[in-house]
Amino acid sequence: MTIAQAAMAGIATLRRTWRVTILFATSLASGCSPTQLVNALVPHDDFRLVADRSYGDLPRQKLDIYMPIKTNRTTPVVIFFYGGNWQTGSKRDYLFVGQALASRGFIAVIPDYRLYPEVRYPAFLEDGAKAVSWTLRHLDELGGDPGSVHLMGHSAGGYIAAMLALDQRWLGSDRTRIASAVGLAGPYDFLPLADPVLQVIFGTEPDLSRTQPITFADGSAAPLLLVSGLDDTTVRPANSMHLAARVREQGGVATEKYYPGVGHVALVAAIAALLRFVAPTLADVVGFLKRDCTGRSKAAP
Repeated sequence: MTIAQAAMAGIATLRRTWRVTILFATSLASGCSPTQLVNALVPHDDFRLVADRSYGDLPRQKLDIYMPIKTNRTTPVVIFFYGGNWQTGSKRDYLFVGQALASRGFIAVIPDYRLYPEVRYPAFLEDGAKAVSWTLRHLDELGGDPGSVHLMGHSAGGYIAAMLALDQRWLGSDRTRIASAVGLAGPYDFLPLADPVLQVIFGTEPDLSRTQPITFADGSAAPLLLVSGLDDTTVRPANSMHLAARVREQGGVATEKYYPGVGHVALVAAIAALLRFVAPTLADVVGFLKRDCTGRSKAAP
């Protein structure tokens, strides 16, 4: 990189930072959270929301479905798991993700799942698996393509998506029905556990290696897309690098994307129309989901 190129890259990063700072300052001044502000500006004319479908009997075992205006039995399906350190989060905060995917022709399913301190490992994985199995059973009703069901998640949700895709304990035979999985800044290789709360959350498993997605990278899983921001200090990009390398060593398919100047929250926030200048998260995810494992582009849904 030349000095001029480096200067231009620095200016671009400063512009992104300045615009995000203005957005967050505006949200605080108006008395709403950044998520509320982003969601308030999401268009509602390019999707149909089916809210609070139960995939289990417990209060947090519900999911929202974002349907494109036009669907048929070849509409691809994305099941998105949000993050929050396995301790916080709500599906209603991710309207911007559901709208973005539905506007690109995907049926987006966003489940809630049980969190600590109500539960510890592996309850959130069990809930994730139930949500996936529910979706697979209702594809005819939704108009979804049984050959194009994908998992996706950010942060702790990326962990859930990766574990369901890699470890056959959770989905059983349904695992073979997953076409691909996308992880946004997911923790896949995070031992030893330094955080005392995480030590409690995962302390139900005597062999902690069995809580790690990288342990189950045997090459048999569906293709993975692993995306991280290089300025992420919450979940280090090395998680994606290590998992991708292990998958390929075992004969599997893993694609990596890394964005300079992008942090942990900005990576998923960039899916919202208001913030797509921050990173090409949505474009890269959609491009990956519309390709099969040989790299050939599928017809647009």
